[in-house]
Amino acid sequence: MSQRLMNDPAVSGFPDPADYSGVRTGPLQVGERVTLTDPKGRRHSVVLAAGQRFHTAKGAIEHDDLIGGPEGVVVTSVGGVAYLALRPLLGEFTVGMPRGAQVVYPKDAAQIVVGADIFPGARVLEAGAGSGALSLALLRAIGPTGRLTSYERREDFAAVAAKNVRNFLGTEHPAWDLRVGDLTVALGAGEGADPGAPEQVDRVVLDMLAPWECVDTIAERLVPGGVICCYVATTTQLGRITETLRVHGGFTEPEASESMIRDWHVEGLSIRPAHRMVGHTGFLLTSRRLAPGVVAPTRKRRPAPGAYGEDYTGPRRAEPAAGGTET
Repeated sequence: MSQRLMNDPAVSGFPDPADYSGVRTGPLQVGERVTLTDPKGRRHSVVLAAGQRFHTAKGAIEHDDLIGGPEGVVVTSVGGVAYLALRPLLGEFTVGMPRGAQVVYPKDAAQIVVGADIFPGARVLEAGAGSGALSLALLRAIGPTGRLTSYERREDFAAVAAKNVRNFLGTEHPAWDLRVGDLTVALGAGEGADPGAPEQVDRVVLDMLAPWECVDTIAERLVPGGVICCYVATTTQLGRITETLRVHGGFTEPEASESMIRDWHVEGLSIRPAHRMVGHTGFLLTSRRLAPGVVAPTRKRRPAPGAYGEDYTGPRRAEPAAGGTET
């Protein structure tokens, strides 16, 4: 069978990833969501319905003027204001969608997908689901042949996440398993353990208050070479999860980072930074699982004076033996 036929869903029997991407082309249809942008750059999200109107301060816009036509058109309100109509991109949808928990911003979701090396067909474990923003990015990356198991402690947040994902995709995603529960308990061996939890995963993405509490159980399920990626808000959390992974010994040296985005104003000879930017939203920490029984070599580094002094109360490696290498 030729490679072209193998990639054809109708021949291979595999689902078409495009059906679950949330991306639509062609004429605008009833039930689709469009973004209307006014001359000042203000955006309005509208779900198209036959015979309906979208009311603005400058008059109404008829939905029927958009339905059946292409996207990328300009419609004019009764008051004479022009609006650009486009289907929302994933990043635009996530920052404007209904939310229970705070969403993971597009800049961080992009870093997570690349930093954790999320690939088509990957088995990914996520906690927590929040409002579904990161889940959408992960689902698009793994496609319908992967598996995303998401744990969310709060049932109301899980309901919001499920609705947001369904609204953007227009359907249920076959690769998503959304579960209500505490990941630490679900992966444990005691009461409350989830028998349906995945036995092995390729990637772990944690957006939770205390990711260090589940490092041991995650290590048992993450395949050698697999990636753990933690998204935390504070330096205290960042330090705790970093040192916990170091003390565990079964992971590579953690790498911490944050990203900031600054827009630029470009008009003729006036090229300058914008006055506002998307600054700190969270820290990302990534590390890779070593083979069972293998301990990471101690990273030679020269900590700042007092870094591990008497005031430090976090995880701590055993002191090196006499004559050993000092880190």
